[in-house]
Amino acid sequence: MAALQQTFDEVLRRNPGEPEFHQAVREVFDSLQVIQDRHPEYSDAGIITRLCEPERQIIFRVPWVDDQGTVQVNRGFRVEYNSALGPYKGGLRFHPSVNLGIVKFLGFEQIFKNSLTGLPIGGGKGGSDFDPHGKSDDEVMRFCQSFMTELYRHLGEYTDVPAGDIGVGAREIGFLFGQYKRLTNRYEAGVLTGKGLDWGGSLVRKEATGYGAAIFADEMLKARGAGLEGKKASVSGSGNVAIYAIEKVHQLGGTAITASDSSGYVVDENGIDLELLRQIKEVERGRIHEYAERRGEGARFVEGGSVWDVPVEIALPCATQNELDEDAATTLVKNGVLAVSEGANMPSTHEAVQVFREADIAFGPGKAANAGGVATSALEMQQNASRDTWTFEYTEERLTQIMRGIHTTCLETAEEFGRPGDYVLGANVAGFRKVADAMMAFGVI
Repeated sequence: MAALQQTFDEVLRRNPGEPEFHQAVREVFDSLQVIQDRHPEYSDAGIITRLCEPERQIIFRVPWVDDQGTVQVNRGFRVEYNSALGPYKGGLRFHPSVNLGIVKFLGFEQIFKNSLTGLPIGGGKGGSDFDPHGKSDDEVMRFCQSFMTELYRHLGEYTDVPAGDIGVGAREIGFLFGQYKRLTNRYEAGVLTGKGLDWGGSLVRKEATGYGAAIFADEMLKARGAGLEGKKASVSGSGNVAIYAIEKVHQLGGTAITASDSSGYVVDENGIDLELLRQIKEVERGRIHEYAERRGEGARFVEGGSVWDVPVEIALPCATQNELDEDAATTLVKNGVLAVSEGANMPSTHEAVQVFREADIAFGPGKAANAGGVATSALEMQQNASRDTWTFEYTEERLTQIMRGIHTTCLETAEEFGRPGDYVLGANVAGFRKVADAMMAFGVI
């Protein structure tokens, strides 16, 4: 344990002012003593120390001109974290909160998440502090073109393959891909994922993260002799991940009764009406309180507050990092929650995770439970490489198989290392071991 603590202290020293990155590293380190004791060769080769340092960090200026003719300047990032298993793979996030520490936390998580999928992809992440909200299409296009003018030289279908994340949807991916194509004179479809269906995108990609989180919850419950059928679920957020988590919960026989945004949350005891939610959030870009107003009897809006105050058996945090704290976790446990499956990246604080683990709640960490998005991105890469397209049904079946495989891997690894049912340890150790073995095979590079 002393060696791990020494390494963590060095991470803190070398990466000051990056609390999210520190939290992500600490969460993984809490699980690694058991495998380091069994495999001292990993320590001898400095695997853990090397994993904490990205292979490459790229920071660049992004100048662009707004509709008033004023020059604006943002900052762009791409952290190419680990390529032991394949090309760097991970999304681009456009949001004012983006900084190097956020990108490093996301990239570090991505290493283990991508490893768990069993697909040949490494870990990376990127983005900018640019806020697409309220910008015109032309402004977003000019920003994306400037962003890609620098980033393109670092990308390639065998090098680094970004996707979308918060603030980066099909519109942004289209502008980014168009500029990459213009600069390189190559139609290299596999260099970006999350593309439009008419030009190399994959069916199920937009559904994949939410679907995967619900499937993982179902698998955790089945491992304990139950399933989602007949159970109520609370979902946070009302964006892409939340909407499709709700949809899959309903398909699996459960009832999702909440959704939220920054203004508060709605409770609909009859089950969230997906068509109405999509209309308000995706088409009209409205606020969540409008759902309760238009849904009528049985639905209510709660301004502010915590969506986790609602008594449910399943919790699916699908909004953002650290949205579910210790108090919320304690409330969920008191109200009888059976399983928590993270649809967002690190949405539960370290203290909240400890509450769930101590209460023996089935807890699916994000690197396992929300791996469906990147898994389907890798399936998009496969389709691009073979110049092929797959049906929705076939792609969804592949996604389901991958999520079930991740669940089995986490469960069996936890059992192997003496912590049955501990999905946090199972995910961290299984994800780490695969990457570590590849790094050992390559030598010190």
